[in-house]
Amino acid sequence: MKNQYETVFIITPVLSEAQVKDTIEKFKKLILNNEGEIVHVEEWGLRKLAYPIQKKTTGFYALIEFKAPPSFIEKLETEYRRDERIMRFLTVKLDKYAIEYNQKRREKITEIQ
Repeated sequence: MKNQYETVFIITPVLSEAQVKDTIEKFKKLILNNEGEIVHVEEWGLRKLAYPIQKKTTGFYALIEFKAPPSFIEKLETEYRRDERIMRFLTVKLDKYAIEYNQKRREKITEIQ
């Protein structure tokens, strides 16, 4: 059985645009290669951090919403810890209300565009 998750991670600001895209692609591939399916990806770009992390005050934010077996999350988070480009990450399991909310939010975004 697959659960639906949302993972947000902050990539170090010292990378080029291409390196940031490569980092996001790496984690998308990791999800797909482990029986996961990607529901939605958002790149929020360079944002100011609430407090300095590793002496940096900004970071590139990315969000991936995906479905995967529960056993995969530990593997994903281990990979985040090993990748020196990732400053922080948070993965949450979405309940039916969060899934519904995200779908409505995406529909609103597409209506605006």
